[in-house]
Amino acid sequence: MSQLFQLHPKDPQRRLLRQAADCLRGGGLIVYPTDSCYALGCQIGDKDAMERLARVRQTDKHHHFTLVCRDLSEIAKYAKVGTWQYRLLRANTPGPYTFLLQATKEVPRRLQHAKRATIGIRIPDHRVPQLLLEELGEPLMTSTLLLPGDEFPMTDATEIHARLGKTVDIVLDGGNCGLEPTTVVDLAGEAPVVVREGRGNPAPFL
Repeated sequence: MSQLFQLHPKDPQRRLLRQAADCLRGGGLIVYPTDSCYALGCQIGDKDAMERLARVRQTDKHHHFTLVCRDLSEIAKYAKVGTWQYRLLRANTPGPYTFLLQATKEVPRRLQHAKRATIGIRIPDHRVPQLLLEELGEPLMTSTLLLPGDEFPMTDATEIHARLGKTVDIVLDGGNCGLEPTTVVDLAGEAPVVVREGRGNPAPFL
């Protein structure tokens, strides 16, 4: 059975986040809050953990997985960012957006979109993932916690723990963080394209 860590949303307990980071390094799969909704997360290079995540979400090869990063400097290692993309990223992060960019060689092929070789990039405006990433020291491979057959993402950590207790290793309870997923913006072409309208205001990209 997984562990449920109840966190203060503005001042999360570092010792619990340190335990979550250690779990990730050991091949764990966790649930954590963001500035849009709850998400599943695992270590970027762990194939087995990634397969666990994919089974929970029942994803196919066309699914866009996302790297949650601490800041813009970390993005450049994993995604190809030109001048105009960088300006948009700088102006709109951190925030409830997912940006699709061309992946670099640092991103394993299995994590990239099968046809486009793109990867989702995200910098959430939420203390829990921000501090978790500090403890982990690298981006977190992630996907929105929207389970097969559900219309909306799960938002109550206690219910998440009850439903996924045998599937994930840790649930980080940061309170209710909403039902609306991120706005997805494709920056891999010659101009931005809003792929999905969500919590983030799409106006800067139209």
